[in-house]
Amino acid sequence: MTICLALICLLLAVNIVTFCVFWWDKAAARRGTWRVPEHKLLSLAFFGGSLGAFAAQRLLRHKTRKEPFRTRLTAILILHAAVASVGLLALPWVLAGHVFQS
Repeated sequence: MTICLALICLLLAVNIVTFCVFWWDKAAARRGTWRVPEHKLLSLAFFGGSLGAFAAQRLLRHKTRKEPFRTRLTAILILHAAVASVGLLALPWVLAGHVFQS
């Protein structure tokens, strides 16, 4: 179970970092200073920070009208939800040792 706990902690950290980067970008937009490129924001979301990105988008009202950014972020969120669903469905078999037996 330590692997699962480590994965949860890693995903939590990635989501917190992603939320903070969105927050920083929103503040930079208000100040008119250097911004974080959209592809970097989407990369953070793709590599595990989709919930943090989605929460930042909603709570901070950041990039809610920007297309195709909004559509791409939604697609990443749907992809992560599908992967998580498959993982949760397979978890009982993995834990029981029926998968990956020699």
